[in-house]
Amino acid sequence: MPQQMVWFFVSIAFSFIAWGIVAARYIWPELRLRTRAEALRPLLILHSFRFIGLAMLVPGVVSADLPAAFAHSAAYGDVIAAILALLSLLLLPSSAGVALTWIFSLWGSADLFNAFYQANHVGLLAGQLGAAFFLPTLIVPLLLITHVLAFRILLQRQEEFAIREHSRPA
Repeated sequence: MPQQMVWFFVSIAFSFIAWGIVAARYIWPELRLRTRAEALRPLLILHSFRFIGLAMLVPGVVSADLPAAFAHSAAYGDVIAAILALLSLLLLPSSAGVALTWIFSLWGSADLFNAFYQANHVGLLAGQLGAAFFLPTLIVPLLLITHVLAFRILLQRQEEFAIREHSRPA
């Protein structure tokens, strides 16, 4: 394995650890006290910035030898996830909003896992990402962790949120 790939994967691992600590210590303790819709909103707002994946299509931001199939799949998958996140935000707290949040969460997490798969399949080298190196090393771990939080929120019964809301100190 080339040395640049070792540092690439070490960066991703450190990012997962750091974001995991932030999520466990600061994000989840706050979200678990909110109603379902109010807990999902900040996660959806974060994912509405996934349009930044379009950076994969900008010459000069990424290397000219970045495989086009990988770049297009990653960029358009992210844009679709951002659109689904925004639509979910608009429709919450309705049942249609919850259903669309499920679709967003399934699509968004599958898109991120697909990007890792496609990167491996095409033999992507970290240097080919150019300035977009920060996306998989800093942003993607946060997005995957917040997808886990979204699934956790979506899987909880609404009654659990109502009980917490009524027992929350004023």
